[in-house]
Amino acid sequence: MSGKAKHSAAHVHQPDKAALQKRLARIEGQVRGVAAMVQEDRYCIDILTQIAAVRSALSSVSIELLRNHTQGCVAHAIEGGDGRASIDELMTVVERLTR
Repeated sequence: MSGKAKHSAAHVHQPDKAALQKRLARIEGQVRGVAAMVQEDRYCIDILTQIAAVRSALSSVSIELLRNHTQGCVAHAIEGGDGRASIDELMTVVERLTR
């Protein structure tokens, strides 16, 4: 492989897709709320507090997706003998998420 793990659609599975979608919809609402706060010239600290809440919520979703990916795609790649590429891909995304 070219250093990037390749996954087919058959290997992509979110165990609780409905819950993830619900959480993401809630985050979307929070972001719209932050935009409204800016539009309404709300107190900067209140806006920043809401931004921190959005970041925390996104981080929580990211952790869940990482868990699902590790237990699904990465485990499958290891079992199939292509673990190194999948682990490299995972570490790249973890590095990106922690910046």
